[in-house]
Amino acid sequence: MVSINKEDVIVPLDVPKAMRETYVNNFMEMTRGTGRLMLFAGDQKVEHLNDDFYGEGVPVDDADPEHLFRIASQAKIGVFATQLGLISRYGMDYRDVPYLVKVNSKTNLVETAQADPFSNLWYDVDQVVEFKENSGLNILGVGYTIYLGSEFEAEMLVQAAQIIYDAHQHGMLSVLWIYPRGTAVKDEKDPHLIAGATGVGACLGTDFVKVNYPKKEGAKSAEIFKEAIRAAGRTRVVCAGGTSDEAEAFLKKLYDQIHISGAQGNATGRNIHQKLLGEAVRMCNAVYAVTVEDSSVEDALKIYRDK
Repeated sequence: MVSINKEDVIVPLDVPKAMRETYVNNFMEMTRGTGRLMLFAGDQKVEHLNDDFYGEGVPVDDADPEHLFRIASQAKIGVFATQLGLISRYGMDYRDVPYLVKVNSKTNLVETAQADPFSNLWYDVDQVVEFKENSGLNILGVGYTIYLGSEFEAEMLVQAAQIIYDAHQHGMLSVLWIYPRGTAVKDEKDPHLIAGATGVGACLGTDFVKVNYPKKEGAKSAEIFKEAIRAAGRTRVVCAGGTSDEAEAFLKKLYDQIHISGAQGNATGRNIHQKLLGEAVRMCNAVYAVTVEDSSVEDALKIYRDK
């Protein structure tokens, strides 16, 4: 198992001296003392509406929003990311869960052919901090999505910059979801473009940046993803889980992202929650094993298959 000490955490200079210890503690907790992030993503009820939670191949467990919280409370995770509204409705029964508040979201109803994507801010950091203090919940950071290449990217970049700065003022961490998308973007999975996105994340000063796994004909994704890791510098790159995949294939891809590409974690949603509770918890623990405990794919599969 990989591990780091508190002294190994590089504290950004926009974190006030009085908040540096808080920042380090939040970083160590969110990465479980490894520097790697296992983010359980639960923001899709806005992003994909009910498509991910109801229909063929999706178990009835997933229809209830509380399914996400049950998984987060029973499985091993670094942090559970979702909207503040859901946290406010269920958090009183799941106080031990480490949370990350997603402060912007949009649905998938308006397609790029109609309008370039824009995900506006729902809450500012001061409101998240006030909620944290009033609720007593363990909120470690905030998340924000940017659609790079959209005609509205300038506004999202400004909002993201302010969110990151304000989060650091309170010793909280930031995770940016950055997806190239819009009429100007011809290939959302282009490795060079995704490297550009992680570089933007670095320039904004975010702690983690979540991007899609690149894809290019004739090339191995794990190899071409290295460009994005290098471009991010001290910002840690995590990869989006994407649509549901067969367990072994997903865990192998995750292993390669970390050990070949150099990614520092993952953000996984559908590959976990689109399962009955027991299976979802085992899959979550398997993902955690590869990410945080540095387990092999074979050992992680044993965790998933052990009923």
